[in-house]
Amino acid sequence: MLFTDISSQRVVTALEKSGYRIIRQGKHIGMSNGSRHLVIPRHSRINPYTLKGIIRDAGLSDEQFKELI
Repeated sequence: MLFTDISSQRVVTALEKSGYRIIRQGKHIGMSNGSRHLVIPRHSRINPYTLKGIIRDAGLSDEQFKELI
């Protein structure tokens, strides 16, 4: 499943619900849950393939991410 028209803020909010915390902000947003580190580009619309990689790197399935947003 590819997600379209999702902003970086929605991604950050969804990941915070799953236990990730913001560790640094700038042009990109760095997040961590203690063992995994993610980098989210700060865009109004994240490319669906980039988002798919972020979801995979977070250790979530598409269905789990869909429930979080």
